[in-house]
Amino acid sequence: MVTTVTTAEAIAGDPGEEGGSGPDWTVRTVLGRLARSPLDGEARQWVVASLHGEEALEGLRRGEPAPDPASLLRGAEERPAHRDPGRQGYLSRIEVQGFRGIGRPAELRLRPGPGLTVVVGRNGSGKSSFAEAAEAALTGRNMRWDALPAGWRDGWRNLHYTERTEVSVDIVHAGDPAPTRVTRYWAGDSVRSARGRVIAPDGTDGPLRSLGWGPDLERYRPFLSYDELGRAVNGRAAELYDTITTLLGLTGVADAERALARACARLAKLRDRPRNDLDHLVARLRESSDHRAARALEVLGSGDLDLGRLAEVAADDGPADPAAERVLRRLRRLAVPERALITDVVNELRGAAMELAMAAGSKGDRARGTVLLLRQALEHHERHPAETDCPACGTGGALGGDWSRRARAEIARLEPVAESASAAYRRVEDARDQARFLMAPKPSWLPEESELGRIWAEWESGAEITDPVQLAEHIEGVGRRLRSAALAARKEAGRRLDAPDDGWGGLAEMLGAWVEDAHAAVAARERLGAAEQALEWFSGFAKEVRDERLGPLAAQTEHVWHRLRQERHIDLESLRLVGRGARRRVEVDVAVDGAEAEQNAPGLLSQGEFQALALSICLPRTLAAGNPFGFLVLDDPVQAMDTETVEGLAGVLAEVGAHRQIIVFTHDTRLPEALHRLGLPADVRGIERDASSNVRVADPAA
Repeated sequence: MVTTVTTAEAIAGDPGEEGGSGPDWTVRTVLGRLARSPLDGEARQWVVASLHGEEALEGLRRGEPAPDPASLLRGAEERPAHRDPGRQGYLSRIEVQGFRGIGRPAELRLRPGPGLTVVVGRNGSGKSSFAEAAEAALTGRNMRWDALPAGWRDGWRNLHYTERTEVSVDIVHAGDPAPTRVTRYWAGDSVRSARGRVIAPDGTDGPLRSLGWGPDLERYRPFLSYDELGRAVNGRAAELYDTITTLLGLTGVADAERALARACARLAKLRDRPRNDLDHLVARLRESSDHRAARALEVLGSGDLDLGRLAEVAADDGPADPAAERVLRRLRRLAVPERALITDVVNELRGAAMELAMAAGSKGDRARGTVLLLRQALEHHERHPAETDCPACGTGGALGGDWSRRARAEIARLEPVAESASAAYRRVEDARDQARFLMAPKPSWLPEESELGRIWAEWESGAEITDPVQLAEHIEGVGRRLRSAALAARKEAGRRLDAPDDGWGGLAEMLGAWVEDAHAAVAARERLGAAEQALEWFSGFAKEVRDERLGPLAAQTEHVWHRLRQERHIDLESLRLVGRGARRRVEVDVAVDGAEAEQNAPGLLSQGEFQALALSICLPRTLAAGNPFGFLVLDDPVQAMDTETVEGLAGVLAEVGAHRQIIVFTHDTRLPEALHRLGLPADVRGIERDASSNVRVADPAA
């Protein structure tokens, strides 16, 4: 029934205090519930710290003052007001040229408002190109591309039309004098060369970020492809959990709960670490004949553990030269540059040098030099606009407005010519950066007079070399000697530290670390009880809110599933958000012929039923309150469905289309046939593509 669909408006709540979402709602609701809770003051501090984030929780673990709850409320007051949920945008036009399967400019015009539009065409007719173009225009990426090999993704530019690659969509908002046009175009050969711009209804031009849709595009995602539907139920469990949590406006609650759980886990780990390490420490101490080891064992075996006495024993490092002992310990842990890494850096330097040599003196190199010179001249002119004489040759009146325009035009003309040479220079600079990163400075504790110290000083001096060939030779030659000297020094340090007559240093270090851990364990034990009380309370609160928010979405999911399953005897029993952290997941229970399945979902479902289940979960997102997108683009949702399921889908799409704009691209004629047979309202359009990538979409029926 259509009335069931309309209840989905409550899925994400309205922006009000009780049914809202976002950071303001999270802060006010948690603090309000906390004020009425039986938690003591210390446990309340952990809850408040979880709202502040990881840094506040870590500070509380270290014993720092608790964060101020009032600062959370002040931050909430300073945040901008919630977007008007009634101003939903509808697509009125998608225009594509030079993108994917579409060559010359082609457009798909749509009625901007609720309704169902079905675009039907055979495989390769350009359907998915329109769908992917709309997604690329608004998001700059395409989820379907992300799952494909890099070679396939590189085929985003049409081969039959190379004049311009551009996609644009027109979005209509009620009350605006004109549509908002969102355009993305590619100026270079790389898919990363895309640039985007927005033309507002008043004609002003701005960047894509001016729309402020970034979070909404993730939360409400008005695009669904066949691949994405498959990942919804077959992908990583946490992905669907996060999608639904974001949709329900509970990201802040989930983040705070996870942060608090991690804080409890860290405290528990700190509490247990000395106990877990004690047996190993005792075994090592028993192996030593040093009198200090015997003293440490005596303290550890006593009924009353005196950490102060243990710290004194650990501090008795013994050797005549404590500084030399510290150097030996550091040498034993010294990191040595990997041979493979040195080889990679050397090869990249030589390859970059060869590429730069090939570019030197070329037309592109000259163009690059001219571009750099003109940019410097423009920068000088912008800093000193009143000076019109050329600072290089002294020509009077050479600089000015006309000159600036000509200079910028020349830069624009030369930049494409200079690109290959610029890339060679960039590669050389990147290779130098890798080399400089590799040539770390000599550790301050390493004696300069030692062999390793002398070689290391020579090694780090290579940072001053600019010629890539000379730099490669330096890294290759000195690096080999540095590795050899470092490995030898590390081995000798280990031998001296592990010698039977002089091995207390390592044991003292181990004992001192254990004492520090024991002190930390005492503090962690004192704080863990309150933190666990806070987590138990917060988890109960989070479950209550999740269940409350999930109710309308679960009901809508069950309704959609009921329509899609048709005459099958498989019922969707429940949809639940369970677990947290790495174990968070969405559980979907099904029943067959009234008998509940023993396991969570969906091993009983066919591929078509999996797809129907994914649609049941994803479609209600379109109807959520606060969704600024009044449209949903579905690419090939009919694959793997049998005829009965297609008929159910036709009914569901018509229902949702009464409230939102639904655009479906499909090659399967069963969907439009089902719509016609059932007498459901829909604008069915045909699409064709010829061998030259010319695409034509039939006009809507009169």
